[in-house]
Amino acid sequence: MKKTEIRITGLGGQGVVLAGQILGRAAVYDGKNAVQTQSYGAEARGSVAKSEVIVSDGKIGFPVVRKCDALVAMTQETAEKNIKDLKEDGVLLVDSGLVKNTPETKARTFRIQITQAAEKNVGEKLYANMVMLGALTQIINVVAEEAMEKAIVDSFPKKTVDTNLKAYKIGRELAESL
Repeated sequence: MKKTEIRITGLGGQGVVLAGQILGRAAVYDGKNAVQTQSYGAEARGSVAKSEVIVSDGKIGFPVVRKCDALVAMTQETAEKNIKDLKEDGVLLVDSGLVKNTPETKARTFRIQITQAAEKNVGEKLYANMVMLGALTQIINVVAEEAMEKAIVDSFPKKTVDTNLKAYKIGRELAESL
């Protein structure tokens, strides 16, 4: 049985909770079991937020990530706070525009200017979470691309679907080029 534990961290307003929900939905579309949990500070924007997703071919007995197979850090603070929970053979993905000092780890580390790519290619940093999801799923290959795209289509109003898909694909391309 293959089980992947993922933690996506950042600040409220960066879309980390929504990204986790979409990833969990995509896993289900891909025929896998998934559980997604989230936590965030009392303030809606600007406080620490995290989304955890466990994707498994079998049953999921405990719904909380203990040791991450993959950790995404969208800020310096969340990188430093969560690095201790990343497995040595895991994957660390950081937004290199916001995480200037990547914490030391034995995990495979990927530094991508996620927010900058969203602003440059899609016109708004609002889409950084989709760029991040594209990069993450390209790197860890946890769900099929078709399942991710269907989950994105099903998660947004029609008028923003194309932009979100574009941002997702940009993230995949950025990770593929590393």
